[in-house]
Amino acid sequence: MVRSVWRSHVLHSRRHFLRVGALPLGGLSLPRILRAREEATKRGEQPRATSVIFLELAGGPSQFETYDPKPAAPLECRGPFGVVRTKLPGILFSELMAEQAKMADRLAIVRSVTHPSNSHDPSSHLSMTGYYKTGPKGGANQSPCIGSVVAKVIGPHHPQMPAYVAVPGVMRNGRAAFLGPGFDPFVVGDDPNKEDFRVHNLEPFEGLNEDRYAGRLSLVDSLGAGRRVADQRGVAEAMDRFTLHALDLITGERARRAFDVAREKETVRERYGRNTVGQSMLLARRLVEAGVTFVSVRVTGWDDHVDITQRMRDKGPKFDRGVAALVNDLYERGLERDVLVVAIGEFGRTPHMNDQAGRDHWGALMSVLFAGGGLQVGQVIGRSNSKGEKPAEAPYRPENVLAMIYRHLDIDPKMTFEDFSGRPTHLLEERRLITELL
Repeated sequence: MVRSVWRSHVLHSRRHFLRVGALPLGGLSLPRILRAREEATKRGEQPRATSVIFLELAGGPSQFETYDPKPAAPLECRGPFGVVRTKLPGILFSELMAEQAKMADRLAIVRSVTHPSNSHDPSSHLSMTGYYKTGPKGGANQSPCIGSVVAKVIGPHHPQMPAYVAVPGVMRNGRAAFLGPGFDPFVVGDDPNKEDFRVHNLEPFEGLNEDRYAGRLSLVDSLGAGRRVADQRGVAEAMDRFTLHALDLITGERARRAFDVAREKETVRERYGRNTVGQSMLLARRLVEAGVTFVSVRVTGWDDHVDITQRMRDKGPKFDRGVAALVNDLYERGLERDVLVVAIGEFGRTPHMNDQAGRDHWGALMSVLFAGGGLQVGQVIGRSNSKGEKPAEAPYRPENVLAMIYRHLDIDPKMTFEDFSGRPTHLLEERRLITELL
């Protein structure tokens, strides 16, 4: 059972209020969107409730040890693992992706994604936002993560749920930047595979008495001048009455049940794998079913500079099992059109093994997985050259992956927001779709 934690000091100061009011909400703070939805409902319009599960493969997975093996290449290129035939004629995966191979007719793999950076931070920023990060490495992202954009433009599909949830932790470059902290993710902050799994920012209804609720409203009313200034960066949206109401709703039974992964049958939990990766994917499925629009799942450990054989033997099957279970589950629940699954890292790995039996960073080629979303699955798109060095046909960029996500959610990537300097900035400059998926 999920245990919820409430830090009672949050109402004691304006500073603490801003911290709590901004960080957990992740998109519940768009009064204009909620009001627009209400007006649309009155007109009899029922927008399609599409959502996204975004698997961040942090560190950059090897294309050779996942979806683009090269069994005919020299040993120093192809690496230590064998291959497995997939359900698609003539298509091979790494032997570590055996479960996905069995249901590859429900997947689409783009083997020809490319960009010129071999550095983690700029490359991650590109995959999460559509823009390279400039200046010093590390620190907050300069452009808004796609999850934060979704939180601002769409909001949640149910008023008692956040719009953007990060499982188990926030992605690198996974925050709102100049959209304002009200559109940062609701961060789970714990391992859903633990027996004592708890969501730190999920407040129980018990203890939220009338006096405390009235105190919140009084505090917001007292921030008038500050709210007008903060509104330049969207923070005021995270502080108004509508948002506080949404904060109260998120502590209700719907959210508590959705986050409580222990409610699943043990057979279902075993199907995903009793590990952090598998249970995070299971939790993501529960959250989109409950009304979360964008769920990021941070899957770490792909920076395999050393001993890729042992490291991939450990994490590869866990990832493989979780993805296969997630996608099959979506089909079994009739969600394969409404929920889009994307798995992407910041880059691929070098087409040769280094002297530490690992692979180094390689932006020139990476593989990206798509599933669901009503896309044309059961195919491999693009092709790499014989040594897995670069695209040989149909080259795409990470921005094209983001463009497909925006399309699924009916968000126009030409939309602009003012950046930190007040300059209008498009969601994407490179907006080409991966047409083979349509």
